[in-house]
Amino acid sequence: MQEELMGKIMEEVMKKLDTNDKDEKIETKSKTSKKYCGLTEFVGTAIGDTIGLVIANVDYTLHEFMKLDKKYRSIGIVGGRTGAGPQIMAADEAVKATNTEIITIELPRDTKGGAGHGSLIMFGAEDVSDARRAVEVTLKELDRTFGDVYGNEAGHLEFQYTARASYACEKAFGAPIGKSFGLIVGAPAAIGVLIADVAVKAANVDIISYSSPAQGSSFSNEVTLAVSGDSGAVRQSVIAAREVGIKILATLGEEPKTDTTPYI
Repeated sequence: MQEELMGKIMEEVMKKLDTNDKDEKIETKSKTSKKYCGLTEFVGTAIGDTIGLVIANVDYTLHEFMKLDKKYRSIGIVGGRTGAGPQIMAADEAVKATNTEIITIELPRDTKGGAGHGSLIMFGAEDVSDARRAVEVTLKELDRTFGDVYGNEAGHLEFQYTARASYACEKAFGAPIGKSFGLIVGAPAAIGVLIADVAVKAANVDIISYSSPAQGSSFSNEVTLAVSGDSGAVRQSVIAAREVGIKILATLGEEPKTDTTPYI
């Protein structure tokens, strides 16, 4: 049953990626960088100061210290200085569409001096082509997953939603695979507490995790709430938090804006 479910999810993701490929031929505007450095390990860069790399054959000694599964000699690496939720959600789509596994997800305190943190995500694969493809999909998805990230000079808000969570969401937040999943982030942390309460009151959702500066948020000045449940309820919960969050953050500075296009 689990294999059948994941097979359907992978099929849906591949259809969406094919559609996106066709759309890109018409609309060429993208946040993904076209810069190249001449190294085979380099895959590309994207919004959020995100870089994608691949190692075809990890050094044996380093492999041991990294505690990688022996079957995964190739790894894909995605690291960003700004944001973690967008990268994780993008990686969630990538792992659905490729024969890879999420090895690790880490949240360094960063955001280029802002209130939140950065991200480090690694994919494991038996074949380097799978690792590279996972990184490519992740970078490509970032234009979309950054759509509901809003910021001004005082802080930021982040909202994510997927109808079917996969292994990246499970790894990072404990999300049930195959169920709807939502992520609500507010910084400064005081705003995060408020919109977390708004989100839970707005719809009948299950709280998966709650992270505050001293508990699970890398001591960054933000609060993160992860929820799951019925698709409509999760979406309603995220939208309600977004409406309130934008109004509140605007009192500390300019109207919060997104650098791409909202998708929720």
